[in-house]
Amino acid sequence: MASLFIIQGDKSSHPLLCKLPGLLFIALMTVGLLQLAALPSVARMGLGSLTLAMVGGALLGNTLYPHLQRYCDDGVNWSKHHLLRLGIVLYGFRLSLQHIAALGISGLIIDALVLTSTFLLACYLGKTLLGLDDKTVYLIGAGSSICGAAAVLATAPTVKAEGDSVAIAVATVVIFGTIAMFLYPCLYSLAMTGDYLPISPQMFGVYIGSTVHEVAQVVAAGHSIAPDVENTAVISKMLRVMLLAPFLMVLGGFLQRRTSSGETEKTPMAFPWFAVGFIAVAGFNSLHWLPDTWLTALHQIDNLLLTMAMGALGVTTRLSAVRRAGVKPLLLALLLFIWLIVGGAGINVGITALLA
Repeated sequence: MASLFIIQGDKSSHPLLCKLPGLLFIALMTVGLLQLAALPSVARMGLGSLTLAMVGGALLGNTLYPHLQRYCDDGVNWSKHHLLRLGIVLYGFRLSLQHIAALGISGLIIDALVLTSTFLLACYLGKTLLGLDDKTVYLIGAGSSICGAAAVLATAPTVKAEGDSVAIAVATVVIFGTIAMFLYPCLYSLAMTGDYLPISPQMFGVYIGSTVHEVAQVVAAGHSIAPDVENTAVISKMLRVMLLAPFLMVLGGFLQRRTSSGETEKTPMAFPWFAVGFIAVAGFNSLHWLPDTWLTALHQIDNLLLTMAMGALGVTTRLSAVRRAGVKPLLLALLLFIWLIVGGAGINVGITALLA
C-alpha cells in the first residue's frame, strides 16, 4: 500500500508505474467477469462478456471503486481509451477487405445520412426548443451522431468547450449508449420473429453500427446477437468513425465563418487513427498469411482487451453524472436516441431498398 502512495504522489517521475494499480484492478475484474460469463446459468442469459463487463464495471464503479479511485484512475482511464482502440485494431483479424466491400456504397451513405440528420436535429432541438447553449448542443450532437465520448472529446477543442459541457455530453452518450446495448438485441429478436420489416442479419448489423453511440457499445450489442451481426456492425461503425475527420473540418469551418478573423483561433483536429489501423489489419488478414492457431490466439487476446476496455468504461460511469447533466441535456440526448432508433431504421431500410 505504501507503494501506491508513492506512485500517487510522484506521477511525473513514474508515468508508467502510476497506471499499474488501475491496470491491475481492471485485469482482476476482467478475469472474474470472464469466469462469471462462462458459468452456464449466466451464459444462458445471453448477455455476452462485453455487456457483462459493462454492467459489472458500473456496479463496482458506484460502490467499491470510489475508495480506490485516487490510486487507480490513471490506469483505468488509460484502459478505457487505449485498450479499446487496440482491441478495435486487432478486431480486423476477424474480418477481411471482402467483408468491408460487402457493405457497399449503401453502408457509407447510410452512415453519412445518419450522422448529418442526427447532428442537424440536435442543433434544431437543442437551440430552438430547449434553449441550450451552442457548445453543449454541438457536443451532445457529435457524441450521438458519430462515436460517443470519443467524438465529444475530439469536438471539444473545435468548439472551445469547458469541462462541464464535456462532462455533461459524455454522461448523456454513455447513458443512452448503454441502454442501446440491451435494447438492440431485443429489437433484433422482434424483427426476426415478427416479420415487421424485411431485414436480414447483415442489415441489422449496419443498423447497429450506424445508430449506436460508442464503438464498444456497438461491439457489445452485436456480440449479444450473433458473430455475423457483430462483424457487420463493427465495419459499419468504423466507416462512421472515419467520418469524424471531415465532420470536424466542416464544423470548424462553419464556426470560423461565424467569428471575426481576429477572434478565430485554429485548434488541432483529432483524427481516428485506430479506424485506419482497423482497415489496415483487415487488409493484411485478407492475404491469409497467418495460420489458424495464430488467429485463434489473436481473437482471444482481442476479446480480453475489449472486455477490459468495457469494464473500464463501466467503472468510470457514475450515477451522479445523471444528476449533474440536468433535465434539458438529457432530454436532448433522449430525443436524439429515439431518432437514431426510429429515423435510423427508416434511413437503413430506405437506402437499402433504393440501392438494391
